[in-house]
Amino acid sequence: MEMLRGNPNMKLIAMADLFEDRLSASRNRVKNSKNEQTAKSYAVEDDHCFVGLDAYKKILATDIDILVEGTLPYSRPKHIMAAIQAGKHLFTEKPAAVDPVGIRQVIEAAKLAKEKNLTFGAGTQRRHQKEYVETIKKIHDGAIGDIVAMRAYWCGGLPFCFDRKEGWSDFEYRVRNWYGYCWVCGDNIVEQHVHNLDVCNWALNSHPESVFASGGRAWKPHEEKFGDLWDNFSCDFEYPNGVHVISFSRHWNGLDEGVFEEAVGTKGRSSCRDMGEKGEDPYVQEHIDVVNSIRGTGPYLNEGVQVAESTLTAIMGRMSAYTGKKISWDEAMSSDLSIVPAEWDFSKPYPVGPIPVPPAKL
Repeated sequence: MEMLRGNPNMKLIAMADLFEDRLSASRNRVKNSKNEQTAKSYAVEDDHCFVGLDAYKKILATDIDILVEGTLPYSRPKHIMAAIQAGKHLFTEKPAAVDPVGIRQVIEAAKLAKEKNLTFGAGTQRRHQKEYVETIKKIHDGAIGDIVAMRAYWCGGLPFCFDRKEGWSDFEYRVRNWYGYCWVCGDNIVEQHVHNLDVCNWALNSHPESVFASGGRAWKPHEEKFGDLWDNFSCDFEYPNGVHVISFSRHWNGLDEGVFEEAVGTKGRSSCRDMGEKGEDPYVQEHIDVVNSIRGTGPYLNEGVQVAESTLTAIMGRMSAYTGKKISWDEAMSSDLSIVPAEWDFSKPYPVGPIPVPPAKL
């Protein structure tokens, strides 16, 4: 909907979802939007609505110009590669994947997109938020001197969880209650904290060389609806030149402590958005920038490698915490770790867990 709000003369012509009820709800939400431009952009005929595990193939077979990949993290590498191979411009939500095998597929897709001159946008919206864009530029220009340390927080409550409904198979429940299972969402450090870690990579113009992390499951009961995720991570990322980034992410209901980034330099410190002016809603601006890239009215945009590296930063934090071991960037990038089931089938069992306990095996 943000793409339609921010870009006149666009039409929504095709939609796809795993579930019929979700597709119908999305159609109604766009068609009946209170935003006049969004509602006018709706042009979806019944024969351009697709449901099921192969719905992504069917929507890519239509004459859409751009695919908005808003499905769940476990399926993004496959869908991203399929979209680029089909010659479609792409906007994908973050994180890009849940494991290193998926990350390498996304990087390969980003390189292919460049070869084909296809736009590849990503949902790390701070990169399109004016306050951040202007502040990070000033940091790069030396406003706070050399960065010597950073810290990043995403400490809030559990976004959602709910019990299984009668008739739902394992697969359906895992996907509908997706913030409970590592193979579906990547754990909270990957699905959510990736935003903050992306800012750190951006400010430092690099990715970490290594990470040492810990965490656990402090309050979540051992119930199916809470899945196999941890509820807290604490990471010490080491970047080039000995710069350390301290990262905290957790889902502790009732104990919100904030969502922010901070850079400490030799001449001062910054929240990474305190030296910029407020601009357009970043969730809208990121889509404006994608469309401008496609139309040639703005710079070419390919954020595939960027979002893949920020996602791997989060994944290596999870890998370190789960195992209790220091993990290097090269180890994470070359790892054959693949946590997504090879087959997706509504009739097959997908048991939960076990909940990782260090030293867990990856």
